[in-house]
Amino acid sequence: MRWVTEATYLGRYKLKIRFDNGEVKAVDLEPHLDGPIFEPLKDQGFFKSFYVNRDIDTVVWPNNADFSPDFLYDIGENASEQDASADARISRG
Repeated sequence: MRWVTEATYLGRYKLKIRFDNGEVKAVDLEPHLDGPIFEPLKDQGFFKSFYVNRDIDTVVWPNNADFSPDFLYDIGENASEQDASADARISRG
């Protein structure tokens, strides 16, 4: 089982996520924003309000929406440190 240690906003509905094993992956959540809990995340301003919850080791939003860290790991694409946009921010919760 993986867990999230850092998350950085990349743009639109994408996050750069560092996992406990040191791997960094770019995760596009746009195709996964369906259902009542995830609908608010379609507002990009709200999407940017994520943080890493250290109690459950994943990315969480103020409405308590979250994705399993294993799911994020599985759908992510390998990324490098240089993949972050200039205005990206790290969320450490």
